[in-house]
Amino acid sequence: MGWNECCLKSLVLIAFMVVVQFQHVKCMEQVYEYDLHDHGGFVQRNGTYFVVNEKRFYFNGFNAYWLMYMASDPSTRPKVTTTLQQASNHGLTVARAWAFGDGPIYRALQLSPGSYDEKVFRGLDFLVSEAGKYGVRLILSLVNNWKDFGGKNQYVQWAKEHGANDEDHFFTHPLVKQYYKNHIKAVLTRRNTITQVAYKDDPAIFAWELMNEPRSQHDNSGKIIQEWVVEMAAYVKSIDSIHLLEVGLEGFYGETMPEKKQINPGYQLVGTDFISNNLVPQIDFATIHLYPDQWLSNSNEVAEGAFVEKWVEAHIQDSKNVVGKPIVVGEFGKSSKSFGYSVEERDSYMTKLYDAIYNSASSGGPCAGGLFWQLMAQGMDSFRDGYEVIFEESPSTTRIIEQQSHKMSTLA
Repeated sequence: MGWNECCLKSLVLIAFMVVVQFQHVKCMEQVYEYDLHDHGGFVQRNGTYFVVNEKRFYFNGFNAYWLMYMASDPSTRPKVTTTLQQASNHGLTVARAWAFGDGPIYRALQLSPGSYDEKVFRGLDFLVSEAGKYGVRLILSLVNNWKDFGGKNQYVQWAKEHGANDEDHFFTHPLVKQYYKNHIKAVLTRRNTITQVAYKDDPAIFAWELMNEPRSQHDNSGKIIQEWVVEMAAYVKSIDSIHLLEVGLEGFYGETMPEKKQINPGYQLVGTDFISNNLVPQIDFATIHLYPDQWLSNSNEVAEGAFVEKWVEAHIQDSKNVVGKPIVVGEFGKSSKSFGYSVEERDSYMTKLYDAIYNSASSGGPCAGGLFWQLMAQGMDSFRDGYEVIFEESPSTTRIIEQQSHKMSTLA
């Protein structure tokens, strides 16, 4: 065979391979890009079920609180796209993230009451747009109980000259509550600069969350937070009656069912009440968080396992029989910093929780999905908290996540 003929055949073969590869990539994009902005209906509630376009909606999801933060700078924005692409590829269809960042902090969303950094707000625009593009629905939390990213403490500081001097004043001080209502309105009525759709009209948003893990420092009766939930839930729904709303609860029981307080880790009371908070009419679904390694001091693996099983089972039953609404396991994970940690232990822990979620959903129960804490992209070492899951570093955990995604998707 002559050199020219050989070269020509090689070039033809290379060209064919390029076309095939292009077609393969294009096919992959078609499989995993399902733009919710164009085709997705809103998630709604029907009794103890989520529904979309009159079909029951089940999901597997993740937490990535940092998404808006990273999206607000063009140099880190690609990590948001990569994470959403990967999540979609592994069947994860719901993400929970912060829609707050308050006070004198780096990349703050709200610099002072009612004053916003447009660059950061455009980062949130990008997140909502990209999530919709890859078929990932967002649960967006509106303020933090903790001091990270400002939180309720920053709101109190803003009203210090008007008599606010205690973190519990976040829930009771008229000016502080107005500051928070103003933030709710600013976020819900924001018109996305990319999609030109107001957030309150965007089906890419699954739900709003009033607060990440609300707690009271002084009121164990639950009265302060209950009144706050009633007021703020009604306010959210007065602006956006379409999207679902949840409180952001960890799941601690209170005075509504005193006999259930024994289930709380260490019989602890934090000022919330899983039953009464979730019975507020404008609250659409319940949530629990799960951190036995933090909540149970000096406990062993057997004790933690027993607590997890009881915590999940009790809340699923109460969501069905008492609250009458769906429930989501909003945060769970296993920290690599905990004593005796191994990847195998994490995989086993996640499998047990995933099984509990699936068993409820598949038997017609109220638990519709779970959100592990937390998904991260490569090159985010400063964000590592021990709970991070990075797909490229965690093949066995990734397989477990993907298997759960597939199982939950078959129920829809």
